Amino acid sequence: MYWEIEIALFVFLIITAILSLYIKDLLTAVVTLSAFSFISALIYIVMGAIDVGFTEAVVGAGVTGIFFIVLIFQTSRRSND
Repeated sequence: MYWEIEIALFVFLIITAILSLYIKDLLTAVVTLSAFSFISALIYIVMGAIDVGFTEAVVGAGVTGIFFIVLIFQTSRRSND
């Protein structure tokens, strides 16, 4: 019924997945992975799984993204010069 929206979301999902693989900056990679989780939550909602989409949005895009950002700022950068 909403196949146009689903196709557009799948295209954005693939774009964010590829971007997160090729980005060198860790913080930007975490943001794109959070966008990936949020887009997958939107796909679940469009397909009718509202509870799964809500859980994916809260856990995948929210909590996991915050944990990754906190962990990035807790680490220090070392160089092997």
